[in-house]
Amino acid sequence: MKKRVVVALGHRALGTTLPEQKVAVKNTAKSIADLIEEGYQVVITHSNAPQVGMIHTAMNEFGKAHDDYTAAPMSVCSAMSQGYIGYDLQNGIREELLNRGIYRTVSTVLTQVIVDPYDEAFYTPTKVLGRYMTAEEANEERKKGNYVVEEPGKGFRRVVSAPNPVKIVELDAVKALLDADQVVIACGGGGIPVLEQDNHLKGASAVIEKDLTAGKLAEGVNADELIILTSVEQVCINLGQPNEEKLGEISLQQAKTYMEEGHFGIYNMYPKFRAAVEFIEKADGRSALITSFDKMKEGLKGKAGTVIKG
Repeated sequence: MKKRVVVALGHRALGTTLPEQKVAVKNTAKSIADLIEEGYQVVITHSNAPQVGMIHTAMNEFGKAHDDYTAAPMSVCSAMSQGYIGYDLQNGIREELLNRGIYRTVSTVLTQVIVDPYDEAFYTPTKVLGRYMTAEEANEERKKGNYVVEEPGKGFRRVVSAPNPVKIVELDAVKALLDADQVVIACGGGGIPVLEQDNHLKGASAVIEKDLTAGKLAEGVNADELIILTSVEQVCINLGQPNEEKLGEISLQQAKTYMEEGHFGIYNMYPKFRAAVEFIEKADGRSALITSFDKMKEGLKGKAGTVIKG
């Protein structure tokens, strides 16, 4: 049986602009192809913060300049980002595999993720998005019911909620492709946030923490390992203090203890650890690797990164 892994790509694996993404994806494709060549079944998910911000800004500016058009909802911007990031990723991985003599279909699944309308996050938005606005523009956003935050000396920016992922709508499609030994890109940017209203799925004005969705995706496809790629090779506790310590292999219980002690903050490493812990504790034999993009291969051999085992 092949080992099944979910790989969550961070910003470094994608770049922040269209030209940067083209270059970054070539390197990313090589790392993913290495996994496939070594016999792994691979599902890929990815961040989308710079991309969705760019799309949101562009669509809103276009709407302001043309009376016949409206601003695009966050859910639509998220879907757009999944499409164009997936387009570059699937073509880059396909090309790299063919260069190695491996034929494997690579597919992007536009993936919706149901969120709870009563999630506390809707009352305390945290994710800053889009360009800086003037005070007048900020007031217009408030009139629409949107949240705005001021950054002194810079202006105002839109801020949106980050609710927890509840259910991946297209999970069965992802599993069917994986079972056919195909490569799948899914749940990009944490998934398109939607609210379930009977049989109707309504887009939510939110973004979902992609690491939490990556954990839920790994659980849903019964992966053996969750790989979360970030900006550092190893996670540290007591960061910036004289007793700073890098974490190598740790147990599930140790991970929980460090979280409870507040070592990882709320918006940085904490979601990655939470995703790893929730994934691992659902079944025996699972593990998670948190490391930098360039250390993934070494991390899988236990030579780099922070590894959490049940």
